[in-house]
Amino acid sequence: MKEKTKNIIACILAVLLLAGVCGSTAVSVSTMRTMNSMREDMDRVLNRDVDVPQEDDVTIAGSYVIKSTTDISDAYKSGDTSALDDKQKETLDMASKVLDSIIRDGMSDYEKELAVYDWMTGELQNDQGLLTVIPSTSADCDNPYGVLKYHNAVCVGYATTFRLFMQMLDIPCMVVHNTDMYHSWDMVQLDGEWYHTDIYSDAGSGNHSNFNMNDTLCSSGHSWNTDFFPAADGIKYNYGYQNRVMVEDKFEIPAMMKEALEAKEGAMFLGFGPEFTEEDAQVVEAMLNGIESVMNDSEEYWQLWTSHNWVPIGREGYLLQISIEDYSEGGSPDYELSDEDIAGIEESISEAFDVDYVYSEDSGSSDEYYYADDGETRTVTVTNAKG
Repeated sequence: MKEKTKNIIACILAVLLLAGVCGSTAVSVSTMRTMNSMREDMDRVLNRDVDVPQEDDVTIAGSYVIKSTTDISDAYKSGDTSALDDKQKETLDMASKVLDSIIRDGMSDYEKELAVYDWMTGELQNDQGLLTVIPSTSADCDNPYGVLKYHNAVCVGYATTFRLFMQMLDIPCMVVHNTDMYHSWDMVQLDGEWYHTDIYSDAGSGNHSNFNMNDTLCSSGHSWNTDFFPAADGIKYNYGYQNRVMVEDKFEIPAMMKEALEAKEGAMFLGFGPEFTEEDAQVVEAMLNGIESVMNDSEEYWQLWTSHNWVPIGREGYLLQISIEDYSEGGSPDYELSDEDIAGIEESISEAFDVDYVYSEDSGSSDEYYYADDGETRTVTVTNAKG
């Protein structure tokens, strides 16, 4: 019975992750899931494939397939596109234009990878507002064509697009899937060492929290087939390691945190020397908990939340990576209707439905529309488009 309950809970969690972790990043307010689609998601999870020791031709979340794009990257490097179909040629053209705009002569492989990461997390972020670009089909949300053309992608789309860019740049790269088969990301090799990079998880924030992680960092939020995929033991090209700020006095951390919050930074990377002890770490943990408590009670910061990871860096000491996320991001930007807007709304609805319509917006999460019909006043509450 315990095992059955565990499986049911796992399925429910997988559905939630399918919707939130591996779902589309270009979602309009009209695409809210219905009960039928949720049921379909559950069916896919219940029938999902068992983890397989391979990279390509793997189905994620029961629907999205990791496919090779080496035909496109090979054509880019050779200059011969004769073997590509029209869709592949268009994909190559879009990808080439991106690289032309972000890659400069003399860049190291790390700098090239970082440029691609920054472009993808900045340009392929969650569309805000009602005017999102939605393709006529979701068939391409798991491959570079859909990602580059529509900015509409699931995690598989991000992972395969990033891999395509890396292959075009001659940087070894693999697409990794988690053991529960609902998420995917990448591994890149720099100077002979492998690193995990999860573009999807950083999309929109670009805070580098999931950029070039070693196995220790990655394992805090991911699980994968460590027997098949190579070990990621490097730290040299981890973004946090490269950009860490050394802390001389641990009691400076609250002030550093406040400065990061005021600057709206998405992450902090703090370094501690080899003299840093377990007792010091316990003090820092207590401070971080205190900061979180203050933030929760603050009118300015209550919508923010933080998470952190400790990473040993050998004889150099430790790296503390702190991510800062904003619950309020996304959705439709607020727009205050003008008197002209309201007059036009009232007139057009009144004429179309032969009623005396008066527009009113309350301060809550819904709009109330009042109208007179046959001498009676009625109130219709419509869910606010911002969701």
